[in-house]
Amino acid sequence: MSQDRLSLQVETGRATSKLVGTLLGGVLVLSSFIARWVYSGDTSLYDQSAANFYSDLLAIVGALLLAVPLWKHAIECMMHGHMHMDELVALAILAAFAAGEYQTAGVVAFFLLLSNLIETRTALGARAAIEGLVRLTPTKARRLRDDSAEEEVDAHNLRPGDIVVVRPGDNIPADGVIVRGHSTINEANITGESLPVEKSEGMEVFGGTSNVTGALQVRVTKAGADTTLGRVQELILDAERTKIPLMRLIDQYAAWYTPVTLMVAGVVWFFTRDMDRTIAVLVLACPCALILATPTAIVAALSAAARLGIYIKDAGNIEWARKLTAFVFDKTGTLTTGELAVTKLTPAPGVEAADLLSAAASVENLSTHPVARAITAVARKARVRIEEATGFEEVSGKGVKGKVGDNEIWVGRRTWVADLGADLSSLDDEKYAEPEGLSTLYVVRDGKVLGWIGLEDRTRPEARQAMDELRELGIHDLVMVTGDRWSVARRVAKEMGCSDVQAEVLPADKLALVKALKDKGHTVAVVGDGVNDAPALKAGHLGIAMGAAGSDVAMDSASVALMSSDLRRLPFMVALSRSTTRVIWQNLVFGVAVILIGEVLIVSNMLSAIQAAVLHTVSSAIVVFNSARIVRFGEHIAPHRPQARAADEAPADGRVALQHVA
Repeated sequence: MSQDRLSLQVETGRATSKLVGTLLGGVLVLSSFIARWVYSGDTSLYDQSAANFYSDLLAIVGALLLAVPLWKHAIECMMHGHMHMDELVALAILAAFAAGEYQTAGVVAFFLLLSNLIETRTALGARAAIEGLVRLTPTKARRLRDDSAEEEVDAHNLRPGDIVVVRPGDNIPADGVIVRGHSTINEANITGESLPVEKSEGMEVFGGTSNVTGALQVRVTKAGADTTLGRVQELILDAERTKIPLMRLIDQYAAWYTPVTLMVAGVVWFFTRDMDRTIAVLVLACPCALILATPTAIVAALSAAARLGIYIKDAGNIEWARKLTAFVFDKTGTLTTGELAVTKLTPAPGVEAADLLSAAASVENLSTHPVARAITAVARKARVRIEEATGFEEVSGKGVKGKVGDNEIWVGRRTWVADLGADLSSLDDEKYAEPEGLSTLYVVRDGKVLGWIGLEDRTRPEARQAMDELRELGIHDLVMVTGDRWSVARRVAKEMGCSDVQAEVLPADKLALVKALKDKGHTVAVVGDGVNDAPALKAGHLGIAMGAAGSDVAMDSASVALMSSDLRRLPFMVALSRSTTRVIWQNLVFGVAVILIGEVLIVSNMLSAIQAAVLHTVSSAIVVFNSARIVRFGEHIAPHRPQARAADEAPADGRVALQHVA
């Protein structure tokens, strides 16, 4: 990362030096026109027929100052064995020198260097914005010593386990967990949410975010390049190095562009014997506008996405997003909050509720699944004894088992515990039936059922709006998959307005579902938390990890990482992709039109070499400014404000069709 920063500083220095040289050369060339006007009596300012020593001297010096960088770059490209389109300009300037048209050579070189500087400054500006993310992380930190005294250290010297003090107004120096205090944290640079969030003991914070109100003590978990902000910078830089298919197509045809242009210039010279027209052909044919058309739009799109906490790992994914025809959503943690709560305990006859909860919590205490956290949380709140379990085993998508004392405990789906041989007959009575809409876990001890625990998960309030917006964009296949029971799945799918739903699936079934959609010709995006559904994320054309802030697994498994869990980012991403593609095509069509129309005007002797250079620079600037519009895309999106559902509010209508995966 420090090397990238040094490289940026070096490149910025070079660009500044080039700008100074360009302005100095431009002043000398302009002075040559003034000198000709002053020393040539009644000769017109723009009449080059009356040679003037002072004018020519100024023009030669200015033109050389401007032309040398272009000639040097052209020679370096040829020595490395690849043709670059700047050779056309270098050759045009050399031809002007050979013909004694020093002012023409100077003006052409000035405007072509100006175009190159526009391109360079655009790229450096994007990189500087990315470096700005890193500068959000403070260079110093207040670390607590063993004697509780504070010491100031370099932030890059922090190590996991260190305790740092963060006062109000400070930026947090590293990722960590709050061990003391509570505060309001502004996480806009990570999640894209403009509203600060409340944080208290035990909650995670991210390096580079701003502590607004209270004093905190934070135990460091990740520092330096390993922090979430460091990973974000790495993602953006990697994305900028990649190319979308359209860029690769342009590169494919670039190899023959220069030879064809030289042939056209030769034909113009052969028939007209007019060096000015030949130079103009070479100048206007240099396709700076075409070269800038795609990368400027991509950089602007990546910046617009990053502003809302959407980080795209490969620029090619922008192309995939506009083609999407189907979304596959994981339920838990994606369409729902993932914050499960125990809402019902149903012990079997002769079993105490406390005994049921204690047995389940003792085994689930060793799991990190949201269900396990909900059960252990309610057990602690009820002050139920949680015993130490041994021989713990978690069966993905089914349940957990372990040994508490001399007793074998199973906690999981009804079908799973039944397959293991559990006796569920004591729950056959109607009063023990599972209610609709609850997720249930059966608790079994030594083969005998103790009862079941019912849990409920709330849907995200903004999810329905996101679904409606996706449909407005023409994406009608919105499929929800879950390992949960059918009754729960149908309720959530109906409330969300999903087109299809598949419940009681295992991770392998998710892969089969994605494959089935792809076989039908769909371009599929898979949306999940990036942790327990990483294989499905990789199977889709586009894998999108929700709430990826702080999760290395999510960032690694998905092709797009959403730092927040606001589903409205999904329609924004699709709309951004389509808008970016439109802008790229606008730039390309405009660039081609300028070259074709300009060449016709040159051949018709209606455009001089100097005018061609001006037109070339103006067209490049127009392309850059057109692409820059994308940066402001999505500024209308308001931050998410959670709202509680009214008790009497009915869930939104939706069509639910059962989709079975073979």
